Amino acid sequence: MFAKEKTIMEEDRVRFICKRTVVSTRSIEPGRLYQLSVLDHVMEPNHIRLVYYYRCSKTREPGEITKKLRESLAYTLNCYPIVTGRLVKEVDGMEENKDLSQRWMVKSNDAGVRMVEARATGSVKEWLRSVNREEELKLVHWEDMYHLQYYWSTFCVQVTEFESGGLAIGLSCSHLLADPVCAMMFIRAWADLTLSRSMMAPPLFHPLPPRRFSNQRLISNNQLLSHYIKSCSLTASPSNMTEDHMVTVTFLFPDPLVRAGENEPRISTFEILAGLFWVCVSRAKGKRNELMDMSLCLDVRKLLRLDQSYFGNCMVYHKVPYSKPVKTKDKLLFHAVQEIESITKRLDYDTVMDLIEWLSSNNGAISNGSDLVCTNLENMSHSRPMMFEEDLALSHVSCYVEGPVAGGGQVIVLPSPPGKEPMSRVVMVSLPQRVMVKVIEDELLLSFSPVVIMEDTKQL
Repeated sequence: MFAKEKTIMEEDRVRFICKRTVVSTRSIEPGRLYQLSVLDHVMEPNHIRLVYYYRCSKTREPGEITKKLRESLAYTLNCYPIVTGRLVKEVDGMEENKDLSQRWMVKSNDAGVRMVEARATGSVKEWLRSVNREEELKLVHWEDMYHLQYYWSTFCVQVTEFESGGLAIGLSCSHLLADPVCAMMFIRAWADLTLSRSMMAPPLFHPLPPRRFSNQRLISNNQLLSHYIKSCSLTASPSNMTEDHMVTVTFLFPDPLVRAGENEPRISTFEILAGLFWVCVSRAKGKRNELMDMSLCLDVRKLLRLDQSYFGNCMVYHKVPYSKPVKTKDKLLFHAVQEIESITKRLDYDTVMDLIEWLSSNNGAISNGSDLVCTNLENMSHSRPMMFEEDLALSHVSCYVEGPVAGGGQVIVLPSPPGKEPMSRVVMVSLPQRVMVKVIEDELLLSFSPVVIMEDTKQL
């Protein structure tokens, strides 16, 4: 089932044991080609990294839980032929590897996913108290595309056992195949199968909604489409569009709606938090009563009448138009939240379909330039805990999106952590170091009484 192990050198607090290839346990239909959607293609230069931390209530032998997870991963992959396949190019609907001007597709060949096994010093609790962005990314293996892409694994898994207790599960993948919702659903499916031997929410592979009737006109002043038309024409570097060193700080907000004094049901927690950081980052960049450019990253599965288990990219980036300066800084947050709420409430089926139909006849990858990007993942909470074993309790989740789509800084809003109030939220903020120093001292941010969960203490 597994390829020959490859030993890797020890580095810092994380010691890499081996790299393997894990394949599915069931034979698949060889040679089947999976078409990627236009929302997939526009995300090509980017990738996603997730890290799930688990506390362990009992002592295990080294490598014991890793072996079990490796075996259950192989069974999980039976339902994910796109994950175990390899990228090829298409020409007029036919496979052709050498034509680099054409779009990617996935050839089902069960080549498997890369799996890295590692050990880390200390416990999960101790790690979370002192880890920074650079160290955390060592818990989630990622490989850039090889010269021969047919041998490149688009998904990588890393299992890191902590010597004094606990476990970290890292997943990285090309954004060409999946968005953060897909990646999180993959981890949940793997956990369900490991714990109960059944997959509660298997992935759904099918195309996006079909094109509308030819007489359907594009919506006038479609701001979503306008953003993509402009952004897809930008020439972007493969990393974040900033020369300053990026640092990440993770906050826990106990109840942002109460702190903001908002009792209206139409205002969401995400809209409050996105508005808060929009104002704070704008101030840190020297804006007074004005706001910097910002884009929202929103899941549109529900708008397109798709199930949450739909596998593929289904998140869009929407620029938030900023109309005019606000005369008093006291009203700036209120104004920012109003602008964001207006975007999230106006986004509908036809607006997104305009974008999908435009992308079907236009090439290019989206770049958010130097914008601040706020991503909404607060709806990824679930009534059923994400458990691999009864004695493994989920402690924390980190999410990174890397590439031109990340803009000049990111704010990712995640669900309330296990054991906390349902209205609380975890927010991961990645910004240039000089900007972050000012943001964490902003009086408006401090008025929300956030708790710092993880901080780049070596850089701030």
